Amino acid sequence: MRWILISLFGILALRADEPSALFIEGYAGQRSVAQGEEIALHVSTSAAKYEVEIARLGGMREVVWKKTGIAGAAHPVPEDASALGCRWPESLRVPVGEDWKSGYYEVVLRATDAGGKWTHRGRRTAESSAWFVVRQSKPGTTSKILLQLSTNTYNAYTNWGGFSVYAYNSLSKNQGSRVSFERPVSSQFGRWELPFIAWAEKHGYALEFAANDDLEFRPEILSGYRLVLSVGHDEYWSSKMRDHLEGWIAKGGNVAFFSGNTCCWQVRSEDEGRAFTCFKQNYHLDPIFKTRDFKTLSSLWSHHLVKRPENELTGVGFLWGGYRGSHGQFMNEESSFTVHRPDHWAFEGTGLKRGDRFGAKDTIVGYECDGCELVWRDGLPFPTHQDGTPRTFEVLGTCPVRWHPDDAEWYEKWEIGRTGAACLGTYTQGGTVFTTGTTDWAHGLQGEDPVVIRITKNVLERLGR
Repeated sequence: MRWILISLFGILALRADEPSALFIEGYAGQRSVAQGEEIALHVSTSAAKYEVEIARLGGMREVVWKKTGIAGAAHPVPEDASALGCRWPESLRVPVGEDWKSGYYEVVLRATDAGGKWTHRGRRTAESSAWFVVRQSKPGTTSKILLQLSTNTYNAYTNWGGFSVYAYNSLSKNQGSRVSFERPVSSQFGRWELPFIAWAEKHGYALEFAANDDLEFRPEILSGYRLVLSVGHDEYWSSKMRDHLEGWIAKGGNVAFFSGNTCCWQVRSEDEGRAFTCFKQNYHLDPIFKTRDFKTLSSLWSHHLVKRPENELTGVGFLWGGYRGSHGQFMNEESSFTVHRPDHWAFEGTGLKRGDRFGAKDTIVGYECDGCELVWRDGLPFPTHQDGTPRTFEVLGTCPVRWHPDDAEWYEKWEIGRTGAACLGTYTQGGTVFTTGTTDWAHGLQGEDPVVIRITKNVLERLGR
């Protein structure tokens, strides 16, 4: 009996000493910083020590800073972390060198240990990442082209802490209405923006960078540029972002939207940009709804109460667009543009003729696309301008797209079953605005499609010089 008791005691002692889970997570304290400033990192880990590696992602991965042996500490996760942030203390502050090129920076957090004292031995590793953007300290000194990254969209889809602004990936299928940047925010950078940047840098196009909300909080940087770019999935915009960019266009600034589903939802920045609110389909729950002052209602920019369709900025919008090759829409058809006006400067050097199609190999039309209300005359598309599309907008190419019923039927102004068209086009209203109307344009650059490359070069060289 004594031996049994000793053995049981020993087993219990061993179990008590089994190692806890090894984890490490963190976030940057700012969305963007200028060269020569500092970036605060907030890290929570079960490891006694950890290391940090910071690298710029572009045409190549360039490690710019590394530190090992940093003392670790675990911090609790508040129940409202998705909306109000983690409130973790600052773990370290990294000096951003004057020589760090403007761009998107990945922060890699790594922790290791040897497992348990008596059991579960073996080297264990944990790794996660965070991100921030480095702005040019003197805007426009290395490039007259600014790429503002879709950082609001990164945050909108992140469900860390339980909630995003989407029901499908939130706790109990309940979408959030406020999301904080002060938590480990995921990134969509690698899917769209990185292929574009890698292509541009490989072909000698210098770019400078900013976060979405730099258009809101630092609009003065725009004066250093000739061309502003939106690439990929640039879905969430605040009213001040639009105000500042539209004002800059009116004074002669150029914009190229190599993106789709662009400026679809209006957000309201809160806590100096550390979080934003977007009630989306549940706009009637937005406190703004009760005031009947709907200008900043956090729903569709094209909502009839907001009365500011994104078409007024981009030339196109999601209400007249939809999906291609996703959400069950046009899953087996070619994802390519049909050319309508081949003599336009955007097609110079492509050799395209009216009726030709391009982009199918890399499915450049998808997965979310923007269009405008069209009428067809003599086989050519013309905007009706009833949806906010500028009077000078010219449709250069189209491809059929469609909303999924689950997305559309909540909106009382939606025409059920409507097939729209992704619209490639341009307008001039002070400056010139070019739009591809598709999230996946950069995939054509990644796939080295000669037509996609030539059109992109035409835009950058005409509007960015």
